[in-house]
Amino acid sequence: MTDQNILTYDVKDKVATITLNRPDKLNAFNDELTFALQDALDSANKDKNVRSVILTGSGRGFCAGQDLASRNIKDNDTSFNLGDSIRKRYNPIIIKIRRIEKPIIAAINGVAAGAGASLAFACDFKLCVSSVKFIQSFSKVGLVPDSGSTFMLPRLIGLTKAFELMLLASPLTAEEALKLGLVNNVYDTPEELMLKASELAINLANGPSFAYGLTKRAVNRSLFPDLEELLEYEACLQELAGKSDDFKEGVQAFLNKREPVYQGK
Repeated sequence: MTDQNILTYDVKDKVATITLNRPDKLNAFNDELTFALQDALDSANKDKNVRSVILTGSGRGFCAGQDLASRNIKDNDTSFNLGDSIRKRYNPIIIKIRRIEKPIIAAINGVAAGAGASLAFACDFKLCVSSVKFIQSFSKVGLVPDSGSTFMLPRLIGLTKAFELMLLASPLTAEEALKLGLVNNVYDTPEELMLKASELAINLANGPSFAYGLTKRAVNRSLFPDLEELLEYEACLQELAGKSDDFKEGVQAFLNKREPVYQGK
């Protein structure tokens, strides 16, 4: 990790706590943060003293997805390949979360948008504060949901609602997410959220972790046997979307804080 401040990693009571730390950007992903998260997940996986994991964000947000003001995206560089970026940056994160045979708890302390929502969906337990909103924000900039959203979300809440959220990019509140079974519990404050996440993580860390790992393996085989194939297909589709005029218009509109005018091409 080149910048220790962009992500924090702490181990206590057999629990690894990974905190995305770009609070001024609502913990939106840039290149550095995606690779730092990959490294942190590898560390949690390899450390035999770690038996459960908490993934959270600092400040007001869990993760706002891709930082559109970061390099290449902002410049609309035609040499920049969104498909390759997803393959190198986002897909390995989702695969690691599902492959790690330790319970991973998403402590969702604020907005979870785009790839940030995908990140939360991939975790084994999803706890959040009542103010949280989940947003499939991809269509707002003319893109396809990625980082496993098209795979996970229909399986978690059903096709009808998932398709609505992905196309309309309408916010899903914490209470709505709870009713749909998308999250396990909702708490009033970030402090209560972290307390409950810690209690759950410690309880899991002191449980039969070998059996937990085998259970996760069985669930993956039952529900997610073709996850990696779908992640690759998402990357291919995103590569196409990233070359569209609508994507260029969506990004420019976002950066200029105006409504986009899409031409459907």
